Amino acid sequence: MFIDRVVVRVLAGDGGSGVVSFRREKFSPMGGPDGGDGGKGGDVIVRADSNLSTLLDYTYRDSWKAGRGEHGSGSNRTGASGDDIVLPVPPGTVIRDLDTGERVGEVVDHGAELLVARGGRGGKGNTWFKTATHQAPREWQPGEDGQQRSLELELKLIADVGLVGQPNAGKSTLLSVVSAARPKIADYPFTTLAPNLGVVPLPGGRTFVVADIPGIIEGAHAGKGLGLQFLRHIERTRVLAFAIAVDAMDWQLEYDQLRREVSEYSAELAAKPHCVVFTKMDLLGNELDPPPIEAPDAFGIYAISAAGRVGLEPLLDAWWRRLLELRKATTPVVDLSDLP
Repeated sequence: MFIDRVVVRVLAGDGGSGVVSFRREKFSPMGGPDGGDGGKGGDVIVRADSNLSTLLDYTYRDSWKAGRGEHGSGSNRTGASGDDIVLPVPPGTVIRDLDTGERVGEVVDHGAELLVARGGRGGKGNTWFKTATHQAPREWQPGEDGQQRSLELELKLIADVGLVGQPNAGKSTLLSVVSAARPKIADYPFTTLAPNLGVVPLPGGRTFVVADIPGIIEGAHAGKGLGLQFLRHIERTRVLAFAIAVDAMDWQLEYDQLRREVSEYSAELAAKPHCVVFTKMDLLGNELDPPPIEAPDAFGIYAISAAGRVGLEPLLDAWWRRLLELRKATTPVVDLSDLP
């Protein structure tokens, strides 16, 4: 089951309290304060784990608590710190504070960590309160409470190319042909009920990731159909591919509608490089010329038959070249002339 949004309650550990203690030793008749400090409470940490692809585990348990710090003891012994608790999530997870709406942060790369609830500080023992005029202090501090928060975890899949199209546009078939992904394929609308990822292999060991999301219908940005629920999953893509079935009633209208829905959802998303992919060209026999359409902002218009494995090579090559250009544009240039 694909779960991409959950709410969890996290409780960091409370700090241990300091203690009041006085030294009693054979050769130190006057003694003195030796109360130790309390230990620090455990933190709650979110960690990205590339072995995960869903937040399903958090539907079975919605409360997570770190260990509390131990109290201090005599002989200036500090209490043990509480154990941290780590919440593993898929890379691409965004964390928000449910009560304030504040964005706490996100974990994108495998192993990246984010502190979401800080453990309480341990209290001071009576040793800290000793002065020249106050040599037998009985003051001590209680440990601080650990931070408690309600968090919203939202998964946004990370892919290079995002397939966008109406239901039954042939996106799942295309993904299944160019990658090892096996999405559900059928001849009725909304076959895809959850996003799918596939790794596309190219000669020379080159690879990139393609994401297929459920079909977009008119009004998806406002919550109609499944579009609003899953449009977030193409926010992190570098390139968009608008898939239009060649048997659509009006190619131009469908393209304009898809562009409008993406733009209404996010202007930043609409500004990403995109191409147009006409699918199911096998319905026209041997015809492979793209139908006429006005798409001045697209970097290419392609015609394919995923079922017939026709027209795929030019499309994949175009995706790869565009991704290379984007990677070069975002890679910092190091000036070697300044090096010693």
